[in-house]
Amino acid sequence: MQRRPAQSKWADVVWEPFGVVSGHQGETQKLLVEHDGIVQWLHPGFALELHRDEAEGYYMNVSASNPRVFVLWRMEGDEVEESQRQALPLHVTASSDEAARWLDGGHSVDGVAMPPEIYAWVGDYVENNYRPQPQKRIKPRSFVHPKDRV
Repeated sequence: MQRRPAQSKWADVVWEPFGVVSGHQGETQKLLVEHDGIVQWLHPGFALELHRDEAEGYYMNVSASNPRVFVLWRMEGDEVEESQRQALPLHVTASSDEAARWLDGGHSVDGVAMPPEIYAWVGDYVENNYRPQPQKRIKPRSFVHPKDRV
């Protein structure tokens, strides 16, 4: 997660996910960078899991021009001063459909560039598990007999 100075009259700082590190082992968050008002924290312990019922969302993501890993996050410390508050990541996903559901639920969700090793892993999963469902054509109402229209 990254905190940077805001160029806005409504906020002093902006929190945002900055990146995803694949394969990092650790248990506690770690300060990585602190200079010129920019602060970056590493939050270890997140597992990116793939599920069969999200295969279409993975396909939509890896076939996009800039695939993303989506991070669901929230602000911590409502009772403390603004400068002491911190953004905490809660979940990660490679499914654009799951990220859209999180956004629809009112959560803070941002996408970061998908690292090449994650892209290869998700792409392989999509190739082995995703089969597009044929679209069923819906008959226009004008072709349905008037007494069968509801």
